[in-house]
Amino acid sequence: MVVGAAIVAAGRVLACARVNPPEVAGKWEFPGGKVEPGETETAALVRECAEELDVRVEVAGRVGRDVSMAHGRAVLRVYLARLVGADRPRALEHAGMRWLAADELDSVTWLPADVPVVAALRPLLTAEPERPDRAGGG
Repeated sequence: MVVGAAIVAAGRVLACARVNPPEVAGKWEFPGGKVEPGETETAALVRECAEELDVRVEVAGRVGRDVSMAHGRAVLRVYLARLVGADRPRALEHAGMRWLAADELDSVTWLPADVPVVAALRPLLTAEPERPDRAGGG
């Protein structure tokens, strides 16, 4: 199982650009990673966000459906998340980051597994009230 975090703030979601492997370098994804043995999906997301972005997150409900990836050898499950306190993400393991509003989601090239989740996320971003003080940098 692979989990991803759709970190939302001020009606925008955080997208991260992959560094490797070379065949996906420069493509965009939701931060996250593999669930380790004995770890819950939520705990894996909290750990992955700390490792990749140096932030603490609170994990909420699912976004979209399970997506098969890696030729059916893994499943991606994405959850909504929000930053805790004044934490602001830093790209520790990614080439870059961008905060994207609903009308900007198509401005990056998403990894194929993330595309159905982006479609499910779009109406949620449109529904979130604007709070520019929470958006952070990008």
